Amino acid sequence: MSLLSHMVGPPMSEPHEFADLTAAEAAEAAAQLVDPNAVVGGPAFEASTAARTWALFLGLGLVMVGNGLQGAVLGLRSASEGFGVGVTGLIMTSYFAGFLVGSRYAEHALRSVGHIRTFAALASTASSTALVHVIFVEPFTWAVMRFVFGLCMAGLYVVIESWLNDLGTNATRGRLLAIYMVVTMAGISIGQLLLNVADASKFTLFALASVLVSLSLVPITLSAASTPPVFGSESMPLRTLLKIVPTGLTCSFLAGVGLGALIGLSAVFAATTDMSPARISMFLSAPMIGAVVFQWPIGLASDRLPRRGVIAVTAAGAAAFGLALTAVEAESWAAIGLMFVLGGAAFPLYSLAIALTIDWVEPTQIVGSTAVLVRVNAAGAIVGPLATAGLMAIQPRLFFVMQVAPYLLILVYVLYRIVVKEAVPVDDQSTFQPFPARASAAAARLLHRSRSATGDQGNANQ
Repeated sequence: MSLLSHMVGPPMSEPHEFADLTAAEAAEAAAQLVDPNAVVGGPAFEASTAARTWALFLGLGLVMVGNGLQGAVLGLRSASEGFGVGVTGLIMTSYFAGFLVGSRYAEHALRSVGHIRTFAALASTASSTALVHVIFVEPFTWAVMRFVFGLCMAGLYVVIESWLNDLGTNATRGRLLAIYMVVTMAGISIGQLLLNVADASKFTLFALASVLVSLSLVPITLSAASTPPVFGSESMPLRTLLKIVPTGLTCSFLAGVGLGALIGLSAVFAATTDMSPARISMFLSAPMIGAVVFQWPIGLASDRLPRRGVIAVTAAGAAAFGLALTAVEAESWAAIGLMFVLGGAAFPLYSLAIALTIDWVEPTQIVGSTAVLVRVNAAGAIVGPLATAGLMAIQPRLFFVMQVAPYLLILVYVLYRIVVKEAVPVDDQSTFQPFPARASAAAARLLHRSRSATGDQGNANQ
């Protein structure tokens, strides 16, 4: 050994050990090198994470308020323009088709021009679509603009999720994902309540939706101090995942059918009734509020009880609430209350499907399998509004059929799987984390790191 080696000691860790660390994880590693007793994920780190993510969540919130308002006003305006329920269903479905396409190609844009430019371009384009809707009031243009808006929203989600993944740590990623879900659902709900601001037949609400999406650029572009790395897509063949955990795929698709119909056509159904604008806004926002309220109690139950049993009970509840809605007047307070509990039962089913899938796959397969579930759920969200629009063309109140049938199918299928396939032991189940209904596959990396930190192991061989 040379004299220099004796003087400086053994060599430091090889660089490749830290090659995959995000900026936040690198900060943790540096802190522990300075002070080996430092508490990773302690108050100082939590305060730092909050300081670095507030602008992202503010920008996301503004986008979601504009998204919620635009979707609601389009449903009402389509009815007043006499487009017909079938045509309106195609228009609203175009959003989910655009989302499905955008989620696949957004990462290519990030690699080409970077996060800030991608966000600015997508937000500007999404903002413009709201104005095009009111300038050219005809179905084909609206469907194209709705497709473009969905494509842009998928890309915006990927940008924000990529930043959150880079800013989060193993100790904070789960909480960031939970805040992400609350911000998205609360933003949509607030946007729907803004229907009270002006008449849907006027220019004002479309302009307001455009302004809100445009304003999201301000906190994002002014606060973004770093460019996160762009990870390559991790794929898992659909057939492989279907063999490992068919229940997760089935629940994800059917939840997409029900939620796609609920999100896409609630406003269209409300327009066929005698509801006032104030009552319509409450009818639309109630399921979103219910989703936020019930995610954690249901998730906690699924951590402590057999997860498939919790899915079965939750699906039964969603079907029961949807069936009860067929028996009450849509203009009544009872209908709003039932929409609240319907959203509280229906939205967590998607998160439960993801949690169930994570129970069965290996840790290295979590990101790829979740990406498949995101696309399968989006495919269901395309089918849901189309099928519902066909039923509503016969009778508007058949809207509620699609708030019963998908959840009944989930119940029947899960009960069948409980009989024929042994469950993962409760002690081996992964920890439930709420997953936003319209998040992209990039959000799966928040799930991946969080699970690795808790030491959960895959159960694919059980």
